[in-house]
Amino acid sequence: MMWKDKYTLGVDLIDKQHMELFERVESFLLVLRSKEPWELKVEKVKETLEFMKEYVVKHFHDEECYQRKVGYPDCNRHCEIHAEFTSEVQEFVKLFEEQGYEESLVQKFAGKLVAWLINHVAATDQKIADYIHRLEVEA
Repeated sequence: MMWKDKYTLGVDLIDKQHMELFERVESFLLVLRSKEPWELKVEKVKETLEFMKEYVVKHFHDEECYQRKVGYPDCNRHCEIHAEFTSEVQEFVKLFEEQGYEESLVQKFAGKLVAWLINHVAATDQKIADYIHRLEVEA
């Protein structure tokens, strides 16, 4: 879950937020992979879940505002993708409240986080960077 320069969009605020997301998810994964007893890991799980609930909303808002500002043509679809992921995080929140922080459920959550972060930042968000670069070339 290491940050790679190729994930950079060239927008300071968004890039810093992406780096923060990568750092948090990497830290979360290290805790899950540690040899500590599960009971000790649950606090980090709760902390990560709280962070994701709040931070992705802020990050998505900032990213969507930027897309509108530059006239990104696929902004509506991008917003839908953000809403879908926010909904998935909320679904996990609900499952954790109902079922507790069972290890298999937490592992499933971790897998979702990793897949989303890599696919979204490395692929979907890169389309924004490509659009920005095209604008710069045309200017």
